[in-house]
Amino acid sequence: MTKVLAVNAGSSTLKWKLFDMPAEVMLADGLIDRLGQPESTVKIKYGNQVFRSGHSIKDYHEAVADVMAQLKDLGLVKHLHEISGIGHRVVAGGERYSESVEITDEVLQHINELADFAPLHNPVEAKYIDIFRRMMPWAVQVAVFDTAFHQTMPAENFLYSIPYRYYQDYGARKYGAHGTSVRYVSQRAAEFLRRPANHLRQIVMHLGSGSSVTAVQDGQSVDTSMGFTPVVGVTMGTRSGDIDPSLLAYLMDKLKITDLNEMIKILNNRSGLLGLSELSPDQRDLEAVEDQAPLAKLALDIYANRVAKYVGSYAAVMNGVDALVFTGGVGENGGEMRARIMAHLQYLGATIDPEKNKARGKEINISTPDATVQTIIVPTNEELMIVRDVYAHEDVH
Repeated sequence: MTKVLAVNAGSSTLKWKLFDMPAEVMLADGLIDRLGQPESTVKIKYGNQVFRSGHSIKDYHEAVADVMAQLKDLGLVKHLHEISGIGHRVVAGGERYSESVEITDEVLQHINELADFAPLHNPVEAKYIDIFRRMMPWAVQVAVFDTAFHQTMPAENFLYSIPYRYYQDYGARKYGAHGTSVRYVSQRAAEFLRRPANHLRQIVMHLGSGSSVTAVQDGQSVDTSMGFTPVVGVTMGTRSGDIDPSLLAYLMDKLKITDLNEMIKILNNRSGLLGLSELSPDQRDLEAVEDQAPLAKLALDIYANRVAKYVGSYAAVMNGVDALVFTGGVGENGGEMRARIMAHLQYLGATIDPEKNKARGKEINISTPDATVQTIIVPTNEELMIVRDVYAHEDVH
């Protein structure tokens, strides 16, 4: 048996999961939150137990050291050398990376160079990678890129209708996101339906605080709703989704905003369900009050409307669809939102059973018996996809 660690690093959080491979058994699920604040929080779930701690963790080095200490203190490993591989989620791989790769000095440099495409993520992820490489040098380190799965998109779907030289000179194109999740879910959906992935047209709806819709044809991404950055596409929790760029100039003038980055922050952090409802980015909060709060209902209706529009357009891109797949926090647990979206899609032959649609967080076909397009729920497991990619390297075994 081999132990492999999956790492998902953020500026103020460090999430990790430890797996026993090749059995694919998750041994522990850890989170460090409020990194750099006076009292950071540590939560680790393992077996039927939960470990919690509150103490100061000042920086990334201390966060990695804390993870290493807890792995031993909780008996998850006797020796750290039992961990032979570490997979790192990296947001932006640009056009350079269409699959996961072992991290060398050159790869780490590339991740830093790609920071323009994910300025809030790649630099932090690169720093954590460097620390893990220094503190656990015996382990094979692998970068798993969110954008990699979408590198199969044809140019007609990833290019913007702007001067072509902007793409040639600056890489201005659609890159997408959620690729690791969509790769896992689309593979699992094909297995669940007992259909070969290379003869299946799927539309995967990864719905959560960040949401995207992806057309997966014959096992490959052919189009996806997120673009150069994750702010565009469907309406999200706090992100605007698609918007006319001319409106930005208009609003900046009206709001006396002179820095475009400030406007981008509004689109990322104060828009979406939060901006529309003026109440909350959380669909559960809005569903609880929509009968009394018209803006809450409007926000939910707009969210469903935008998702349904992308589904329809991707059915056109693939000349039909065989399966609709819900995943992500809302996709897996939000029966009311699933029903809202599916109400727009009966013309596709996708009809769902109201009782089956009450399912939460489990793999299930929620279609009616006469549905010609199957609608299923597949819980995502990005971390498992990450550790599989790590375990694929011979040096990890």
